[in-house]
Formats: sequence, C-alpha cells, structure tokens
Amino acid sequence: MSQQELLKKVADVLNDLGIDYMVSGSLVSSLQGEPRSTHDIDIVVAIHRSSAKPLVAAFPPPDYYLTEESILDALRTNGLFNLIDVNSGDKVDFWMLTDQPFDLSRFRRKRNEDVLGMRLAVSAPEDTILVKLHWAEKSGGSEKHIIDALRVYEVQYGLLDLEYLRNWARTLGVSSLLDRIEEQAERL
Repeated sequence: MSQQELLKKVADVLNDLGIDYMVSGSLVSSLQGEPRSTHDIDIVVAIHRSSAKPLVAAFPPPDYYLTEESILDALRTNGLFNLIDVNSGDKVDFWMLTDQPFDLSRFRRKRNEDVLGMRLAVSAPEDTILVKLHWAEKSGGSEKHIIDALRVYEVQYGLLDLEYLRNWARTLGVSSLLDRIEEQAERL
C-alpha cells in the first residue's frame, strides 16, 4: 500500500467512525509549500474512548500494527499513538486534540480540500507554518522544520492572514523564527 492509499484508508475510516480529524505536519507542508518525502503522516484527532476498539478493528494484523492500549494511553496523557502499515513501513502519528488555545484554534480553522484525489481536512497554511516553527524551536532550531515553514510562507504568501500568524507566533514564542523566514522569503 502506498502512503497515499494509506492516507485515504485512514481518512475513510475516521470519517466512517465519526472521528473529527485534521492532517498536518510534513505531508501538509509539502502540499502547501515545497514537496518533500516523508515516511509519516501526522493527524490531529478528536477521539473518544468508545472509538478505540472500532479504530483498531479497522486496521487488523498482520497488515497493520495498532493497539487499543496505545490509543487509551494517548487519551490519558494527551499524547500520540501510532498506526504502522507493516508491509510498507509507513506510519501514521495520531496526535490528540488538546484543550490548549492554539490547538483548538488551528483545529477550528482546518480546511476541507481536494488533495491527492481525495477530500481531506487539512491545517490552514498559517497553522502549518506556526506548527513547523514551534517544532523547530522545540528541537533546538531544526532547519528541516524552518525550511518547511519558509516554503509554505513563500507559496501561500498572498493568501496568508499575517495578523493571525504574527499574533500566534508571539503567543507561541516563535516570533524570531517567523521574522527569520519573513526576511528570507521570496514572495511568489
């Protein structure tokens, strides 16, 4: 199964189970900015305990690795759980939607878009940039995340809500990184 097929299957299952979600991370920054390969798919989910068993049942072994315990643990800790396509090695990181103001804001702002031949809920470009800058900051200045944010900024520039972007950059403590990409950007 290709990564695109895995993403479609996951989105279909989430929709069928009524689990609200948003695709984010490197996959979305590649769609909104400069394409690059990634072996994982990041999805923010608003999942309830009662959905754990049906979600696991939709991805049975030996083709997939997903445990109910990992889902329940992620719910307890506001962490993440993984789904692994055993045959391809591709991984889906499911991040719990937290009650943090930025998480709630970006989840409300998600967009339903036609992507790779399917309809997906994806993060808004501003939120993709902010998350990439946040991860760069948390990882000690990861150039990969900064470049991803820069490319989304460049490609989406004329469509960006710059006030939203700057306000959340201040709140998240990534204003200096946003300043850096604004200075480096080639506005397309």
